[in-house]
Amino acid sequence: MSQTQQSNKVALYTLMFTMFVTMSGIGLIIPVMPKYLETFGVAGQVLGFLIATFAFSQFIFSPIAGNLSDRYGRKNLILFGLVIYGLAQVAFGLATSLPLLFVSRFFGGLGSAFIVPPVMAFVADITTYEERGKGMGMIGAAMSFGFMIGPGIGGFLAKVSLHFPFYMAGVFAFIAVILSLFVLPSIKPTVLANKKSENLLKQMARSVHTPYFVLLLIMLIFSFGIANFQVTLSLFVTQKFNYTPQDIAIILTVGGAVGVVIQMFVIDPLFKRFGEMKVILVNLLVAAVAMLLMLFISGFAVILLVATIFSTATTLIRPAVNTLISKLAGNEQGFAAGLNNAYMSLGNMVGPALAGTLFDIDRAIPYFVGTAVLLVCFVLAFAWASTKAPHLLKAEIKS
Repeated sequence: MSQTQQSNKVALYTLMFTMFVTMSGIGLIIPVMPKYLETFGVAGQVLGFLIATFAFSQFIFSPIAGNLSDRYGRKNLILFGLVIYGLAQVAFGLATSLPLLFVSRFFGGLGSAFIVPPVMAFVADITTYEERGKGMGMIGAAMSFGFMIGPGIGGFLAKVSLHFPFYMAGVFAFIAVILSLFVLPSIKPTVLANKKSENLLKQMARSVHTPYFVLLLIMLIFSFGIANFQVTLSLFVTQKFNYTPQDIAIILTVGGAVGVVIQMFVIDPLFKRFGEMKVILVNLLVAAVAMLLMLFISGFAVILLVATIFSTATTLIRPAVNTLISKLAGNEQGFAAGLNNAYMSLGNMVGPALAGTLFDIDRAIPYFVGTAVLLVCFVLAFAWASTKAPHLLKAEIKS
């Protein structure tokens, strides 16, 4: 193995750790949120808007972060994002009023926006075209692993206090700052630094003319659909079955564990054999069916199984979309990754706010809406691939 290959391997592992920390920080607070928000006298609607606030901040800053990473490199932006993200997590735990909760979540989204697009672009920088899917899968595995470990840790840290998980999320972020500072290499920008920068509106307008625009729409609609499941799951099982934070942690942990295994060992062979688009289409249908089934099942083991199937399907969809966008992005990897995260954030912004509101009306409505949205996403993806990019239904993109 050459020195460059070894350096790239170390960089990939460091990026995996960064994404693990980011997602574990998000994941470990999930089983705590229903009880934590009860101390403020609020429930589903506020939870939805808190998540929407996080996503709104991601939407604003992700294209900016992606574009800046093309011009000035990835490392400094990732470090900045981790610091802001860690401080925001601690602030959320220290908050004594609802406005402070919303402010801290906004800054949490800002921090995340400066982490995710540069990390995704970094993966494209250090992987070959042929190995891009494997690299994205490994990053996805790290994210799933963080989301898997996070709820398990959060559920048990809550026994110390409901605030303690938020403090630990901040600590994990600062550990990632130190590691990234000393280990992550600096890579020269792929776009000239004197290139004229674009504001958010111009970037969103330019996205319409990119070859991967429909994939961005798919990410938006898909994110909107699954938010109806993810946001309300803890509330749904708490109200309907009186599950504890520990029960919720187990459901999320098992789903995350399966996702890690698939992304580490299965996803790359799947991409190479069937192509990313077929993986997207099949798993959109699987996710839709699993979401609908949640309304008609009972028993912890059955709920665990269906939730794991849903988690597995969504685990496969995201890296497939990420890989296709990266392969079509050319030398604007940061720009494409920023747009990808922005469109995902749009779905994550509208979806949770609507899901929380609908849940307060009737806890079944978000699952019907989410199922319908995923089916719409399937139709859009299939129609685009069939008419505009039929080669995607046969094999992966060729350079």
